[in-house]
Amino acid sequence: MTVSLCISFVVAFIIALILGPIMIPLLKKLKVGNTEREELKSHQIKVGTPTMGGLIFLPAILITSIIFSFSCPKIVPIIVLTMGFGIIGFIDDYLKVVLRRSDGLIAWQKLLLQIIVTTIFLVYLVFYTDVSLAMLLPFSGGQYIDLGWVAIPVLYIAVLGTVNGVNFTDGLDGLATTVTIIVATFFVYASLVIGGHVESMAAMTAGALVAFLIYNAFPAKVFMGDTGSLALGGFVVGMAYMLQIPLFILIVGFIYLIEVISVILQVGYFKLTHGKRIFRMAPIHHHFELGGWSEKKVVAVFSIVTICMCVVGVIGLFGV
Repeated sequence: MTVSLCISFVVAFIIALILGPIMIPLLKKLKVGNTEREELKSHQIKVGTPTMGGLIFLPAILITSIIFSFSCPKIVPIIVLTMGFGIIGFIDDYLKVVLRRSDGLIAWQKLLLQIIVTTIFLVYLVFYTDVSLAMLLPFSGGQYIDLGWVAIPVLYIAVLGTVNGVNFTDGLDGLATTVTIIVATFFVYASLVIGGHVESMAAMTAGALVAFLIYNAFPAKVFMGDTGSLALGGFVVGMAYMLQIPLFILIVGFIYLIEVISVILQVGYFKLTHGKRIFRMAPIHHHFELGGWSEKKVVAVFSIVTICMCVVGVIGLFGV
């Protein structure tokens, strides 16, 4: 098993590592450049940096998963969710940065596509796997909660919330990449402990992201774009549901959670008070950045927080 995990990690790592020098010049040639908010003066130097970098690590994950899907069929629903959201992100990125449609997909179009992908995942999960929608309660010593039909709307909320949480986290060089590598490592351990037989999916995702981080770490040569961030959100929630631990997203995905909450609070407070703000800027990583933190410091602190929360998650698997 250890050898298989190492192989899946290394294969995905090598493929993504090779794709980097191929895709980055191609994206530059196509003028698939990033834009930055005017309030972030330090980010203006990043304008024009190629985005859609998810095209570097997603093929690595897909190719590696095809190799391992025969021996690990349970990873198929996770691949469906990951690639499905990756396609949505790609369409959105393409409209924004290639066709120069500033808004990309209209809100209702994006929501509809996300609901369709989530529905495909739900149908596959319920009818083509032996995985239940019952959820392991953290720190319960192995107790599961079955919500009955309520589990279906909860799944939609969990999927859409997580996907958008990862998307909001992708705002600094290497932030979403690093946080998700740590979360993927947690899933490797959780799958081995629970016996979920999806640890290879987490290992190959971590491998592909470690390679991508070489190009995405500060100062980034490429950004993952919605192509990458939406796909990683699909990966996180797909892994959680296949292991029956979606409640653990609130723990190990704490950074994703506070990013979403910061945006909701900021927008809501802004509307209620007619222009006042709670944070300097949302998502919350920009609040710290405008407070004087360097990008490297924000990424380091958020990564350390994620490591700590993953340790809490490991404890939660066994109870207290």
